[in-house]
Amino acid sequence: MIDVYFTPTPNGHKVSIMLEETGLPHRLLKMDVLAGDHLTPEYRRINPNGRLPAIVDHDPIGGGAPLPVFESGAILLYLAEKSRQLLPENPRRRSQAQQWLMWQMASFGPMQGQAHHFIRYAPEGQDYPVERYRNETIRLLHVLDGRLREADYLAEEYSVADIATWPWARATGAIGLSLEDFPAVAAWFERIAERPAVIAGTGIKNAANLSSARPVLTEEQWSNLFGQNMLAAPTR
Repeated sequence: MIDVYFTPTPNGHKVSIMLEETGLPHRLLKMDVLAGDHLTPEYRRINPNGRLPAIVDHDPIGGGAPLPVFESGAILLYLAEKSRQLLPENPRRRSQAQQWLMWQMASFGPMQGQAHHFIRYAPEGQDYPVERYRNETIRLLHVLDGRLREADYLAEEYSVADIATWPWARATGAIGLSLEDFPAVAAWFERIAERPAVIAGTGIKNAANLSSARPVLTEEQWSNLFGQNMLAAPTR
């Protein structure tokens, strides 16, 4: 059994989709980030970085004590190894999957995450960071579109790279971008959206407030996400 410390963000949905695709036994343990569930010493022992998602595998590869794994990309690679699925056997395609997974982790997710923060959460009127991160997201969508004009999937076959990237492609709508401007991305997005495991893996959604264009947070909730409570949380 794999315990999944989960909130329905793009990173959380990477893991829930992967688990549905592989069929590995798991249970989702929903975390309330507004209440600070991710700031507790107990959770920091699972993920010292204090972010979601993270997993604990009670039947880990190689046996032994339960194994915690944090960072969504590392979780996908671990689950691919455990299930022997969704990481191509062909060396060239395997490398492509790893490259595009790293691209998502280093660029497409973080740059878009900053765009979400400044457009949806930060005080209004900060035009420079809004333009900076939104434009970088547009640039990265062009990169993704270029790749998907060459192949149906990022590694030529459906893999962890697509699973990592798809939820972030879906999230572009929340910052006012349309995939219709990127035809190859839009076609790829629809192919993946129809997969039963993707439908099941994205069944849990955020509350209406967090899904809105401008979430409204209390001082305590802001502090848990971005402020002093987050900074003061123990690392262990």
